[in-house]
Amino acid sequence: MPRHELAAAIAALFELTPPLDSDADQAWRAMLVTRFGTVRPFLKLLVKVVDFGATPEGAPVLAALKTLPELMGRKKVGPAEIDTELLAGSWQRLVLAAPNLEPGTVDWKAYVFCVLEQFHRMLRRREIFAKNSSKWGDPRAKLLAGEAWEQAKPTVLASLGLPEKADEHLAARASLLDGTYREVSGRLPDNAQISFDDDGRLHFAALEPEPEPASLLDLRAAVNAMLPRVDLPEVLLEVFSWTGADQAFTLVTGGEARLKDLPVTIAALLVAHGCNVGYTPVISGIDALKYGRLSHVDQTYLRLATYRAANAALIEHQAAIPLAQAWGGGLVASVDGMRFVVPVPSVYARPNPKYFGRRGGATWLNMINDQAAGLGGKVVAGTPRDSLYVLDVLYDRDGGKRPEMIVTDTAANSDIVFGLLTLAGFAYAPQLADLPDQKMWRIDRAADYGAFQDAARGRIDLARIERHWEDILRIIGSIHTGAVRACDVIRMLSRDGRPTPLGDAIAHYGRIAKTLHILRLADEPGYRRQIKVQANLQEGRHALARKIFHGRAGQLYQAYQDGMEDQIGALGLVLNALVLFNTRYMDAAVTQLREDGFDIRDEDVARLSPFVRHHINVFGRYSFQLPDLPGGLRPLRDKDAIDEE
Repeated sequence: MPRHELAAAIAALFELTPPLDSDADQAWRAMLVTRFGTVRPFLKLLVKVVDFGATPEGAPVLAALKTLPELMGRKKVGPAEIDTELLAGSWQRLVLAAPNLEPGTVDWKAYVFCVLEQFHRMLRRREIFAKNSSKWGDPRAKLLAGEAWEQAKPTVLASLGLPEKADEHLAARASLLDGTYREVSGRLPDNAQISFDDDGRLHFAALEPEPEPASLLDLRAAVNAMLPRVDLPEVLLEVFSWTGADQAFTLVTGGEARLKDLPVTIAALLVAHGCNVGYTPVISGIDALKYGRLSHVDQTYLRLATYRAANAALIEHQAAIPLAQAWGGGLVASVDGMRFVVPVPSVYARPNPKYFGRRGGATWLNMINDQAAGLGGKVVAGTPRDSLYVLDVLYDRDGGKRPEMIVTDTAANSDIVFGLLTLAGFAYAPQLADLPDQKMWRIDRAADYGAFQDAARGRIDLARIERHWEDILRIIGSIHTGAVRACDVIRMLSRDGRPTPLGDAIAHYGRIAKTLHILRLADEPGYRRQIKVQANLQEGRHALARKIFHGRAGQLYQAYQDGMEDQIGALGLVLNALVLFNTRYMDAAVTQLREDGFDIRDEDVARLSPFVRHHINVFGRYSFQLPDLPGGLRPLRDKDAIDEE
């Protein structure tokens, strides 16, 4: 069996395995027996092909896994031949007390599934790991240690502003938390935005939508009416002429030769992949758009590294436009996931009926800053918690300023992530849809925090943080230097939803930042609105992405992660090019309107959106003609002209 088929079989088994604890033992056992045919083809290969290692906690499970091939096909297996310590919950009944078992025997098929379930759990926690795998390897082996850590430590600590000793730093954090509690509590009588229920839980009043004054509506209508009508490939070619982003697409072999009209071919391929329509709509009789040329350039020039390099050029140019600067300074960013159904068999797709129906799917976890520039992203299988990957996306951005404030939805919220992001120097600002259920934390048990007294029912243990401070620094230092991925570290710090002692120490540190965040939400309506605005900006980007990625019903027909990354990389680049095109022409329209005496207010300009596409053709056949632009831009349309289209 090829290795990719082996991996697919394992993935299919684990995704289909029902919950462990069930009262329906007979149905459970019948389900196990019917699925044993899934296990049989790869069980022997699993321990032979992959070189697994294990921590002391995972060692018993790995030892049991290696004995499974010896049990297959035997009529009788005794209790002494299995590890009964692994039989928890209903597994004990299924293996040792199943109906029709002969005395002194066990149901070895049920035992196989018991061990595989434990194996999967340990593999996800990296208590069992594949020694030669980049994805499933042991993250502990990649952490900075010994001489390597001692050499990196001074630079890491200086970069992150962290002290080598924790006492003074933690005392300052404790003082900040205590002072913030008292200040916010003192202002509560004048704060109509929050309330407490009978259990002392905190509630916020709903944020009222900001009114859209007539001046904003008039400005928006005028600016949108002035945008020139173009085909999507023309947008890409014009953006290439401004930014030179097409120069980022280089031969995979490293050669410097450039094909004639290469930007035209690249624009066509970006449309083919970004719109999910394939080659057919962009093929024509000219050499740059013939099938053979498209296929050659696709294989030799387009790849994730060149997408990212091109994207960096677009991000830089977006930041220089005055209109983008009116939207923000590039220091606020949000990270959120966009879901794609993957209708083809793939190890890199996972089920989730809510998002994918009966099929599998993948998530594009992407980041956008407050200047509407997409800074990068990552494709992950299924719909895992965003909290696993937020730090990886932040550290692996394509370009732009390093964000200071990070907005996410509730799904990315966890105390460990709060701790790691705070240690990494980010201000973490997740939306908290489940706010009443969020526990607030304190350090001083005896402190009187007024109306927050019942809400602040959790206690932060500074001594626990201090005991683990050296390892905490080593963890964040390893992430900061790129020695290890944050998602692997977070998995390592949690065991079945419960943190390890080191993970618990990081969580306690994160609870300081989390409570400060909740207090700021309670005290500053403007802070809540800033978070909401940034989240809405990301939703606007995703809505535009759906309109662009319209082919094949918006489904992702890539079976392997590299193909997914490449196609979504094309979509991200097309999105940024379209936003850059819109931003520059909208900026020109605002300038023209000012010169014409149009009533323009700065607060209205800041609320214009670049996620419009009414003037851009993304469907059907396309034009690849780039006209001469002596002034650098196409002429704007007359805002008062009747639009016959």
